[in-house]
Amino acid sequence: MKISFIGLGVMGYPMAGYLSKNGYDVCVYNRTTAKAENWVAEYSGRFCVTPAEAAVDSDIVMLCVGNDDDVRDVITGSHGVLKSMKPGSIIVDHTTASATLAEEMAGLCQSKGIGFIDAPVSGGQAGAEKGQLTIMCGGLDADFERALPAMQCFGKKVTLMGETGMGQKTKMVNQLLIAGLVQGLSEGIRFAMKSGLDIDKVIDVIGGGAAQSWQLENRAKTMAEGKFDFGFAIDWMRKDLAICFAEAEKIGVDTPVAKLVDQFYEELQQQGFNRYDTSSLIKRL
Repeated sequence: MKISFIGLGVMGYPMAGYLSKNGYDVCVYNRTTAKAENWVAEYSGRFCVTPAEAAVDSDIVMLCVGNDDDVRDVITGSHGVLKSMKPGSIIVDHTTASATLAEEMAGLCQSKGIGFIDAPVSGGQAGAEKGQLTIMCGGLDADFERALPAMQCFGKKVTLMGETGMGQKTKMVNQLLIAGLVQGLSEGIRFAMKSGLDIDKVIDVIGGGAAQSWQLENRAKTMAEGKFDFGFAIDWMRKDLAICFAEAEKIGVDTPVAKLVDQFYEELQQQGFNRYDTSSLIKRL
């Protein structure tokens, strides 16, 4: 099976690598050609200079780019993948984007006999590098089943959540939860530090109780140490939260805690910490 992978950022680069390691015929594209060249030097595969060229004769085209506009350009632009994809092939979009965009792209693809799955991922850079991502999908059962083995190369949990857009809506739930969790963790760790408690002991004790979470297990110690270089930057979180807020307004749901945390992230951006990861909320405190 031939797979094209579009977008070799901190997530896409290792994801495409796992496809190559698992024996797929992989062609990659990245806006910065040097990164595509580095990928080809590290893995078995080749690169192309446009998305359309990369998608020629592909069975599956996977995307992991920045935002709605990037997805739309890579799919429908003058050098977009729809220019060259064959009928019966599938687009799997791993970008965190809007559900509205997923519905729009799925409609265009369907008109050309091409499948579309919105498949945002969770697990961050570490999850991508370890091949342990959680992937939440929206689309048709048949398309999902055909693409599933490829997604399982880098996904420990791959689930079809429902029709087109449901993958993106599930990712919105994920981001809303993370916003509140990280702020609560920031306040708790800061409280412990100011109280003179042993942070390692605190984390060990409460990690066995009701406060246990992935964020506590993976970020509490690094937050206490002032380390904020774990891949998923504030800029990207605010992009995701904007998508959440737009969808929430459309369906009539209030998100007061997430909106407050978004303001905190904005304060950190104004201080020049745009590229710090999301756990840097404690820095504001």
